[in-house]
Amino acid sequence: MSATAESNLSSMELHRVVVTGLGTINPLGADIAEYVRNLEDGVSGAAPITRFDASAFKVRFACEIKNYDWTRYFDRKEVRKYDPFVQYALIAAAEAVSDARLDDESIDRQRCGVIWSSGVGGIETYYNECMDYAKGGEIPRFSPFFVPRMIADLAAGHIAMKYGFMGPNYCVTSACASSNHAIIDSLNAIRLGKADIVVTGGSEAAINVPGVGGFSSMQALSTRNDDPAHASRPFDADRDGFVMGEGAGALVLEEYEHALRRGAHIYCEVAGGGMSADAYHMTAPHPEGAGAIRSMREALDDASAAIDDIDYINVHGTSTPLGDIAELKALSELFGERLYDVNISSTKSMTGHLLGAAAAIEAIACVMAIVRETIPPTINVERLDERIDPRLNLTLGRAQHRRVRCALSNTFGFGGHNSTVIFRKVSQQ
Repeated sequence: MSATAESNLSSMELHRVVVTGLGTINPLGADIAEYVRNLEDGVSGAAPITRFDASAFKVRFACEIKNYDWTRYFDRKEVRKYDPFVQYALIAAAEAVSDARLDDESIDRQRCGVIWSSGVGGIETYYNECMDYAKGGEIPRFSPFFVPRMIADLAAGHIAMKYGFMGPNYCVTSACASSNHAIIDSLNAIRLGKADIVVTGGSEAAINVPGVGGFSSMQALSTRNDDPAHASRPFDADRDGFVMGEGAGALVLEEYEHALRRGAHIYCEVAGGGMSADAYHMTAPHPEGAGAIRSMREALDDASAAIDDIDYINVHGTSTPLGDIAELKALSELFGERLYDVNISSTKSMTGHLLGAAAAIEAIACVMAIVRETIPPTINVERLDERIDPRLNLTLGRAQHRRVRCALSNTFGFGGHNSTVIFRKVSQQ
């Protein structure tokens, strides 16, 4: 970039961005109210798998959406077009769009975008179609909906088509960091004046034969089949891997003045984001959390926030032996003594790991922690890993009440992707 371009960019007046709508469907709830209630109550979403016959699998449990029935949301004709990850996206987006009152006729839909994310997209569609093809026949056939159901960008496309949003529209795929990257892209699109409103978040539907089988073969998943509810146990000495989750989370991000003019309800501000790469290993995090430190530091700088401003950290905290320790090392290195005054929790202990949708539902957890002044707990820690400083407030066992000025959310992905978003209580409204 030329010196002139850098000067022009630095002198631009960036727009403030706020959250005006929320929606979800995930293992803890079919909407925001149910999700938040179970999150604060420390409910586990893990149970034996019902999506397919997992009896021969090494891992036979997951965090499924409970009692999911697509007929509550779609008719038979339209559901043919939607892989489950798209179904979840449309359900979460519908709640968020309604919450933000985006049916307002004064809204310019050419200034409304959708920036969505998914880690693996339509993996169920891909598996089913390939298995059907393998059955053979004189003329092997594929469904005409195979590719449109499978490709990861179609969730963003279907949301835009449903609501007529003609602004920026695409999918972000960066493994488990995907949703935070989508939120950061949405933040910057509005900051730079490219859109007034962006529906963002992520969806995932990988509780199926290839999803569970693939992650299990990597030895990434917990095998605590005899006690699923206690299997996701970040920071515990006996943790043995993450628990697969599914679902979607949606946030409506909006330019601050635009939200004020139309009288929208403002939850909080999206203050800043940071991104980095470990450039270290295909699946393992950097052991000293070097990339995580850079991501968090960049987010703090982007938000013009100090370490002392952060009251809550929703950690990536997947319940893996390497990941949990590396992230806490990074936090200790960056925050120093201040970390003892911060609430830390891993909500994956309850929801499981939603892969590309994880950051979306964790962003919602951060937003609601600010609004409700309640920190969701880390559950299932029975014996703290001896490498973890016992003075840290990991919000163990039950929710804690405190005023939250800023909440920081980390998500990291295979490939060494690191992403951090900071949410801030709105000081002026």
